[in-house]
Amino acid sequence: MIVLFGVLALLVLVAGGYYVWRRLVHDTTTSRRRRRAGTWVFVGVVVLILVNAVAGRVLPWPVAKALAWPGYLAMAVLFYLLVALALTEIPAAIAKLVMRHRAGDRPDTTDQSRRLFLGRTVALTAGAASVAVVGAGMGSALGTPQLRRIQIPLAKLPAGTDGFRIALVSDIHLGPLSSIGRTRRIVDMINGLDADLVAVVGDLVDGSVAELGPVAAPLANLRSRLGSFFVTGNHEYYAGYQQWVDEVARLGMRPLRNERLELPGGLDLAGVNDLNGRSYGDGPDLDATLSGRDPSRPVVLLAHQPVYAHEAARHGVDLQLSGHTHGGQMWPFHLVVQASGQPVLSGMGSVDGMPVYVTNGVGFWGPPVRVAAPPDVTLVELRAR
Repeated sequence: MIVLFGVLALLVLVAGGYYVWRRLVHDTTTSRRRRRAGTWVFVGVVVLILVNAVAGRVLPWPVAKALAWPGYLAMAVLFYLLVALALTEIPAAIAKLVMRHRAGDRPDTTDQSRRLFLGRTVALTAGAASVAVVGAGMGSALGTPQLRRIQIPLAKLPAGTDGFRIALVSDIHLGPLSSIGRTRRIVDMINGLDADLVAVVGDLVDGSVAELGPVAAPLANLRSRLGSFFVTGNHEYYAGYQQWVDEVARLGMRPLRNERLELPGGLDLAGVNDLNGRSYGDGPDLDATLSGRDPSRPVVLLAHQPVYAHEAARHGVDLQLSGHTHGGQMWPFHLVVQASGQPVLSGMGSVDGMPVYVTNGVGFWGPPVRVAAPPDVTLVELRAR
């Protein structure tokens, strides 16, 4: 699956890169020397993006970290150049028609200069817009996550457990751009909620324990009345899931590996491995997870991907808490996330009659940029009906 994704991403990069090159270099220059120079600069940017995409797997960690900032920012700017240029196509086409009409059947140097002016205007407008969007998106991604609060009624929740509070966090994505200071700030934010339990629903890391262990260390300070619980996301499998399952346990979080716990007060907490684990012989198994449970007790399921809700609903789960989508992270990429089959993009939803809540997560994957999808930690309060 990851190989297919890589091939598709490469094709998109090449096709999108060529389109951006046409608009930014070809349409704005007439001098061969300038066009050649612009082309080489553009090729260098694309090569940087490609090398950075594989740096974490093939290059020493210090080199991968050094490439991460320029590589991911170049990726973000190129993405929004593509979006901005695409949005200018219709007004640019109208402008070209007007110029052609004015020139009649005898294009001259004046018409050519107008076309060059139009190309440069489009390029400057798209460039300024993309840099501004990426700058604002960095502020969102690297700033303090929003605190969302939501109350979710559960029909079977005992009155004595009314108001049970779960601090939900996902997609921390510790990686080459992460710092121990940011991990500490996330932990402090969660601890300030004074929750009954903390649920970390996957995609904690993008690297090995050797590389990221120190950055993850503050997670040992998570506090709540009943402890902290963890389920794997798809990125744990790319990074070496078993080492992280062991490390998470060492840090004091309880991994729920297709397991169910009976909590005090008549509530069950269950957690399943991520769907991507199937490729590693470690996939979700809801039959085993819910085996022997008392159906009169409500069960809250931690599952990284919202799409697993279809299976959960068939098994009579009362509520699923998920992450994975990042809320789309970079508008309009949310359209791709929705097209991938995830039934809930962000916030509260319902799948086959079962309530599903999806957090945007606190981190980012790839570029340190979030547009129209701010990071969040959610305090879920369960209410008895």
